[in-house]
Amino acid sequence: MPPETCPHCGAELPRHARACPECGSDEQTGWSDDARREDLGLPAEGFDYDDFVQREFAGGKPVPQGLRWYWWLVALLLLAAILWTFLR
Repeated sequence: MPPETCPHCGAELPRHARACPECGSDEQTGWSDDARREDLGLPAEGFDYDDFVQREFAGGKPVPQGLRWYWWLVALLLLAAILWTFLR
């Protein structure tokens, strides 16, 4: 039978709870937070995020494409049409 409050985090436990809904502690692990942490799949304490990103995305930085030449041409043609309409 579980305790009424979690000995680890102090949260109130529902009757017949198998694990703490707050921290994940349970009866089999001695009501410790290791039970919940292992289930989450979190990286180890010494995990180097920058090294992971470098290995995972080693293709280099993406180069911005900008606007294609034909969109500039369309913009210039529209501007010319507007100016021609007002100056006529």
